[in-house]
Amino acid sequence: MNEAALEPADRLVVLTHVMYALHALSALGGLLTPALVVTAFLTGWPSLIAIIINYVKRNEARGTWIMAHLRWQARTFWFALLWLMVAWLLALTVILLPLAWIFLALTGLWVVYRIVRGWLALLDRRPVGSYPQ
Repeated sequence: MNEAALEPADRLVVLTHVMYALHALSALGGLLTPALVVTAFLTGWPSLIAIIINYVKRNEARGTWIMAHLRWQARTFWFALLWLMVAWLLALTVILLPLAWIFLALTGLWVVYRIVRGWLALLDRRPVGSYPQ
């Protein structure tokens, strides 16, 4: 079924805005505190709440363009976790510690980009990413 076939309920669109706001709040915490964007994004309670809501609402979003946003948010979260683990492994070598910091900074920028791009698509009421239109 084409994801744009069904129009999502307004409450689901609003909830998706809330999830982007929660992710943005966590990322902002990483910019305004000694934490890094990626670590604040992954460990901050707003993002953890958002990812739980994401998985709870998947069945309701199936068949709508909102599902693309839920996938986008989940993939952002899980890939950021993967990149954090890679940076952690690099940091264990001590020699590659500077590379680990660069890797974390780039992952943080990627997280911010994904939040902004996804939220802008949601504001336009369209799917995000390379999912069926």
